[in-house]
Amino acid sequence: MGAVQPILTRESASPPKNLLGHWLFGSNRMDARAHTGTHATHPWYLVLWLTGVDYFSTLGYQPGIALLAAGVISPIATSILVLVTLACALPIYAQVARRSWVGQGSLALLENLLPGWSGKALVLVLLGFAGTDFVITMTLSAADAAQHAVENPYLRPLVGGSRMEIALGLLALLAFVFLMGFNEAIRLASAVAIPYLVLNLAVLVRSSWEILNHPDLFHHWRSGLALRGDWTGLLLVGVLVFPKLALGLSGFETGVSVMPLVTGEGGNPPDGVPHRRIRNTRKLLASAALIMSVMLISSSFVTTLLIPPEVYRIGGPASGRAIAYLAHTLLGNVFGTVYDLSSILILWFAGASAMAGLLHLIPRYLPRFGMAPIWVSYARPLVLVLLTINVMVTLVFRASVEAQGGAYATGVLVLMLSAAVAAALSLWRERRRLLGLYCWLVSIVFFYTLIANVIERPDGIIIASIFITAVIGFSAASRYRRATELRVANMTIVDEESARIWQSILYKKVNLVPVRGTDPADRQRKHAEIRHYYSVDGPLAFVHVKLLDNRSEFLASLRMRVTVEDDHYLIEISQAIAIANTIAYLSELLDPISIFLGLSRENLMTQSLRYLFWGEGETGLMVYTILVRYWSWTPPGDVRPVIFLISE
Repeated sequence: MGAVQPILTRESASPPKNLLGHWLFGSNRMDARAHTGTHATHPWYLVLWLTGVDYFSTLGYQPGIALLAAGVISPIATSILVLVTLACALPIYAQVARRSWVGQGSLALLENLLPGWSGKALVLVLLGFAGTDFVITMTLSAADAAQHAVENPYLRPLVGGSRMEIALGLLALLAFVFLMGFNEAIRLASAVAIPYLVLNLAVLVRSSWEILNHPDLFHHWRSGLALRGDWTGLLLVGVLVFPKLALGLSGFETGVSVMPLVTGEGGNPPDGVPHRRIRNTRKLLASAALIMSVMLISSSFVTTLLIPPEVYRIGGPASGRAIAYLAHTLLGNVFGTVYDLSSILILWFAGASAMAGLLHLIPRYLPRFGMAPIWVSYARPLVLVLLTINVMVTLVFRASVEAQGGAYATGVLVLMLSAAVAAALSLWRERRRLLGLYCWLVSIVFFYTLIANVIERPDGIIIASIFITAVIGFSAASRYRRATELRVANMTIVDEESARIWQSILYKKVNLVPVRGTDPADRQRKHAEIRHYYSVDGPLAFVHVKLLDNRSEFLASLRMRVTVEDDHYLIEISQAIAIANTIAYLSELLDPISIFLGLSRENLMTQSLRYLFWGEGETGLMVYTILVRYWSWTPPGDVRPVIFLISE
């Protein structure tokens, strides 16, 4: 049967009252309810570059970080990183793409696998790590872009050593663009990423030519490896060093988040699964991984052989910009400046990709959980909050690329681990044991890498813990504050007879009487008591609310059945998440003459806790509280129903 439209909500009832409010909240709604339309789609090889601005931009700092972490064995450690990329990350995200094709990634997959409060709590924790990942992407990218600017011989006379100021300026520019209204552009992403890769390829080819013309460089490197033991020992050291390079795994979560933009089937597929879109997304992920793997191994090899240790150490001219240093040294300052400008552009665009990711991620979860105020659903207020966080992180880390590497890797690895666990759980439930076992083994690899990274660089888990604490604390306070909202998304009438009866009792036709049980004798007894003790005009409409087992969702999609019993009516509501809120919502739809609310007279603290956690409790007082609060911010209408609070 048809759905009853939601009644007036607070957000539509309270329009912005001034120019600032109108600018902040007048448009740019970002939550799930504002994204019900279809997206324009593109071939996967174009969407690849939107993923690439995040993934490929790490070439700006990854080789330098690898040199600092591994020194002469950097190519070996990078090869292990590539092996993990192709053998672990790529298969895992191929499974995520198969099960989360609407672009919500591993977080949504885990939430579906772990329903209820356990799933909600896990998503909140993962949102903290995702926030760490995306925020550090913005601040680290801005810091590395600033490093390219201050080290450029043509820009240095203009900017001096103002690395901090440049990084903050780039973050402010990023926020300004989003405040004005920024949309991800496929064409712009390709215009940024493709030239950057071409310039990197030119530097790598020229560097390889330099090594071929100076074979002593290769022999010197081999001698350095020999001093550190045999190949078994070198591989072991490479495995131990690998966690420090883990930020080179970034980009896969972005790859599945852009799935709605990838061309798939025309119309609705017969089984509801967009198989072509999934295949195309897997092509996108594989292509990005292969391109990046070749670039990482090549860059690690040439930078290790061509850049002396004193040059790539922190504070040296190659610190945070190893390939850019080779571009200036081997191809001249003009080419090097072009490379620097391209690097600054793609790093800034990587920050834009991270900002867009957070603007889509946070509003899709927190408001739906009831764990954020409505303003979080709007882009501009959220951009201002994220800018404040970015400035604080940049000041704490003093715009240092190396100092932020640990926090970045922590966020990336937690998302990788969550994706691996989600894929393993899904395959295990589908009884695909062999592939599921492989995903569990991959989970162990990511878990080891995460723990090793946290032990080596605890700053990452500290930053993530701050984000998690803020998210959970903010969420708990918001859920408590929003507990007296109506909390109903829609209500469906289950059959035509119910719809006919419902229309006949609207607008001051009946008196609403909530009841706890379903026994007809109890309703008859209640009917007799009300008729005896109260002067009541009109029939009674008893309402019984049946709660869902899982009441962790904030908004309910109700189902209603209406029947006639003797000289009164019975309204049965199912799939509710809170009794009091449901009754208040029903009252606003029904517009009854009066409402008879029973009081249990039990301990108020116990009742409050039962209501907060399980949607039960002192129903009468809560219905009264919700309705009075709702009436205070809705436009004045007709006569409100009379409320009777009666002792049960």
